Amino acid sequence: MKQNPLTTLWFGAMLTAALLLSMTITTVEAAPITLTVWHAYRGQEKAAFEKVIAAYNKRAAAKGIQVTTLAVPYDAYADKITAAVPRGKGPDVFIFAQDRLGGWIEGGATVEPIDFYLDDQTRNEFLPNMLSAMTYRGTVYGLPLNYKCITLIYNKKLVSSPPKTSGEMVKLAKSLTDAAVGKFGLAYAYNDYYYHAALQNAFGGRAFDPGPKPVLNAPENVAAMQLLLQWINKDGILPAEPSSALITSLFNQGKAAMVFSGPWFLGEIAPGIDYGLAVLPTIDEAGGQPMRPWLTIEGVYVSASSKHKEAGYDLAKYLVSEDAGLVLTVEGRQLHTNKAVYTHKEVADDPVLAAFRHQLDTAIPMPNFAEMTVMWSPATTAMNTIIRKAATPQAALDTAQRAVEKDIAALRKGR
Repeated sequence: MKQNPLTTLWFGAMLTAALLLSMTITTVEAAPITLTVWHAYRGQEKAAFEKVIAAYNKRAAAKGIQVTTLAVPYDAYADKITAAVPRGKGPDVFIFAQDRLGGWIEGGATVEPIDFYLDDQTRNEFLPNMLSAMTYRGTVYGLPLNYKCITLIYNKKLVSSPPKTSGEMVKLAKSLTDAAVGKFGLAYAYNDYYYHAALQNAFGGRAFDPGPKPVLNAPENVAAMQLLLQWINKDGILPAEPSSALITSLFNQGKAAMVFSGPWFLGEIAPGIDYGLAVLPTIDEAGGQPMRPWLTIEGVYVSASSKHKEAGYDLAKYLVSEDAGLVLTVEGRQLHTNKAVYTHKEVADDPVLAAFRHQLDTAIPMPNFAEMTVMWSPATTAMNTIIRKAATPQAALDTAQRAVEKDIAALRKGR
């Protein structure tokens, strides 16, 4: 049977097209997606994180995704993100605490909103308050990975039963204080606004009202400062000029019975010290309200300039999963945000992890407003002025309020 030349040409064209399509698909499938992740972990945190990344790479190989990590020195980290990402450089995914989130979003072209990707199942995996720290003006910009907050850490040789109220704490601290020989019942960085916030928040104090409107001189903030002065001057239970080095030294020498600090302090405790952890006390002078420390929550963010945003979110979702969280918690000693992690026996039976999980019930996320960046300096100046008795709490906080209002006005004008 004679073949039609047109039919032959048609079949030839179709065959060529099919081969070209096959080659194109093969080329696409063979081209892997390489994601770069920046973090600031060191030591066991870094080792656990890299183990999780290796597990993800094994899982994601079929998708053609591979992840490389870069540990960035913490002091330079935020500035590197600010400088690199809006210019289309830097990582596809990065990990950082929520306090810079508002500034990065207001500055633009740094953090990708992820509401489009976020499903209800993922939303429901987190411990209370975690996702709110990743939310700015109603939009979610990251997935919460781990949290840190302060709690009560005590020397078991000196304290058999940790105090539950401020009254109990002051009474116990007085019995353990001998300032003449440098012994104190309580030691913490009370001149640091981050640490003081736990007491401020117990009174209903805050840095901002909605708007965000700064309210450093709110009556509740003044009341908290007045109680702190009582602890320092009248009760005499706190050391003067409480630097982190001094607090660590006092605790390791058995000269500080109790401290308010976070998980970062535990690595500084000397091997011979038998210590315990307990929830921060309630404050009698604030109507029995609990101390409410600020939560610092590290988030996983997809860079706005990444060319692989969907793959970046896939990685972020894995990092906040139960499987990844168990490794990061048990081996990295991080306080992961996935609530299922805390149902595992090795986590639930760990006294340190359990203590911080209990403290979480009264902790609140630190504000992530862009305006928070100009709050620290005036607040710290006010606290040191008050502690040195150079001004009353009301006068010093009024001065700080004016400074913050001026700085915020300049910040908003510059946007």
